[in-house]
Amino acid sequence: MPSKYDWPAAEKRSLIGKRINRLDGLAKSTGRAKYSYDTNRPGGLTAKLLTSPYAHARVTKIDTGEAERLAGVRAIRVMSPVGTEVQWQGYEIAAVAADTEEIARDAVRKIQVEYEVLPHLVKEEDLSKAGNRTKPSGENTQGNPDQGFSQADVIHEGFYGANVITHCCLEPHGQVAEWDGDNCTVYASTQAVGSIGRELGKVLAADPATANVKPSNVRVITQYMGGGFGSKFSPDRWGIVCAQLARQAGKPVKLMLDRDQELLMAGARPSHFAKVKVGAKKDGTLVAWESESWTTGGMSGAGAAPIPYVIEIPNRKTRNIAVSTNTGPARAWRAPNHPQAAVLTMCPLTDLAAKLNMDPLELFLKNVSLSPRGDVYRAELLKAAELMDWKAKYHAPGKGGNGYLKRGVGLSIHTWGGRGHDSECRLIINPDGSVQAQLGSQDLGTGTRTVIGIVAAETLGLPLSGVQVQIGDSNYPPSGGSGGSTTVGGVSASTRRASVKALDKLLEAVAPGMGTTADKLVAVDGRIQVQGDPSKSLTWKAACAKLGTKAISETGRQPARDEGNLGDSGVGGAQMAEVEVDTETGIVTMRKMVAVQDCGLIIDLKTAESQCYGACIMGIGSALYEEKIYDQQTGRMLNADMEFYKLGGIGDVGEIVVHMMTRDYDQRGVIGLGEPPVISPPAAISNAVFNALGVRIPTIPITPDKVLAALEKGGMA
Repeated sequence: MPSKYDWPAAEKRSLIGKRINRLDGLAKSTGRAKYSYDTNRPGGLTAKLLTSPYAHARVTKIDTGEAERLAGVRAIRVMSPVGTEVQWQGYEIAAVAADTEEIARDAVRKIQVEYEVLPHLVKEEDLSKAGNRTKPSGENTQGNPDQGFSQADVIHEGFYGANVITHCCLEPHGQVAEWDGDNCTVYASTQAVGSIGRELGKVLAADPATANVKPSNVRVITQYMGGGFGSKFSPDRWGIVCAQLARQAGKPVKLMLDRDQELLMAGARPSHFAKVKVGAKKDGTLVAWESESWTTGGMSGAGAAPIPYVIEIPNRKTRNIAVSTNTGPARAWRAPNHPQAAVLTMCPLTDLAAKLNMDPLELFLKNVSLSPRGDVYRAELLKAAELMDWKAKYHAPGKGGNGYLKRGVGLSIHTWGGRGHDSECRLIINPDGSVQAQLGSQDLGTGTRTVIGIVAAETLGLPLSGVQVQIGDSNYPPSGGSGGSTTVGGVSASTRRASVKALDKLLEAVAPGMGTTADKLVAVDGRIQVQGDPSKSLTWKAACAKLGTKAISETGRQPARDEGNLGDSGVGGAQMAEVEVDTETGIVTMRKMVAVQDCGLIIDLKTAESQCYGACIMGIGSALYEEKIYDQQTGRMLNADMEFYKLGGIGDVGEIVVHMMTRDYDQRGVIGLGEPPVISPPAAISNAVFNALGVRIPTIPITPDKVLAALEKGGMA
């Protein structure tokens, strides 16, 4: 028997699943939305960081005297005292708070630091040059790989990889910290309104200067934030020092990273390289896989990509090696390790198809039964092929045209979890008819406000304008951080449950006056009416007026037992890319990208599609342009700016077609969407370039120099 908390049936939905504009769209497009970078508190100071110019060094001397004597300097904190071993360029040494940004920068330059420079490693593509920087980080064997390869009719071996890229948030990391006694308010650019305050409070409590501070003393406010992509969960060392400087100076302090610092130390997606061996029968049946992979996430290394990806090839053996490098820390980047896994799996499978003289679409369709959701992938691949016109556009590798411009198509599939995180929503119905939905959540730009508003309005039978969504403040009920594509599943479930409970209370209050019982009443089109009899009804405001002076306040939680099956985990997607390659210049131009994706019940189709468009654009950037480029001799990043760290622009992405799988998929409830569609673009684009040229560019990004080098090596004119 269905629960009253379950999502309404499709024929009873007035808002859910429709294309609805973002609630904050006007505020953002007009500039009224204020981000952390826009926050300037009365009497506030500006803070700047002194960072290490070396990739690996030991601090031997630090003198802040001259900086302290500079007029306008209000506080200085040494973050890396003498003896500290610095592990990457950009490592924080000291912080200065001053009356103006110019004074803070002058003071940073006046801090005198001496270093003992130590050996470094900043490039890891060639594992033979990593020396003692390597260590095993995982090995797994399933079935009998040797026997599997002995049964294979065709075996392919190759090298593949994805280089390090940064998150490149357009609003850099940072915050404003302001004290009132032992209470600290932090205006942070964060993905985790509910947790960074607790983390910051614990650190401050351990500092003698702020020993009276408890985690509950720290309030975090994030009304708007400009991108995170997995990098903005922690208060970070600069967030901690910002609060400490504010306490020391007795004034609010604003510390936002400069662009070069943002790219150097605020997070990166790890590299991943692999030597792959894969075997199949003549008919394309996959029988064996073997790979040795290596990856880096700075000094700590990084986790292994889940290869072979999606398709669970029988008889497989994998071995991964972690490489420590002096390149700054890795952070979760929108589907951690999955984009790399797609490159390391989908590219060798496409090359294997070429050896078999098979269309790779046929190879994938034949083997998707080896995945956990084979029927879903089959349907998605066939839909993508239809939208791409794959049958007409696919050709044998290297047969992409007679002139210097070659066209090709490629494909990839992907998966993700996306189960909703823990969330708590407080839904308030006031006697004047106004409604507030309150959650300590955040909106990264994905439409969280809008989703919450849609769910509450749908449940209460109101227009979207009838619900005021209040998020971005840790004083509201706690809700999880926005990571792992868990936010929409979490907040929609808690909002649904809170809204149902609050509506039940309202119906109980008005039922006697309407001569019926609460179970006979429904909320629809801004009215409370007897089910099946619109003539017996009250307007929403008239119904709420029956509450007298006391508002209804109800709380819904995710997860919750016996309160509806509102979400699930596990989605699939298929993507296809069409490219044009100039064999004279090596430039790859995107012609078309098709993204077919399932994600369970879609709350707002417009923002769901927008998620896929944005993911495709990000994926195109990582496939063709983005890379942290380091100089091995000096250990320095050569493109820590927006001039040479290139992001894809509107002229670089081509046509993007998005198709959301709905109907039968709705029955699973809400599943997260933020990460899945960003996984496949690099692999699909790499495969399209291979199809165009007939030679493989083994690593992404696929830059012109790599294309020309591969063409020269491959002997193609």
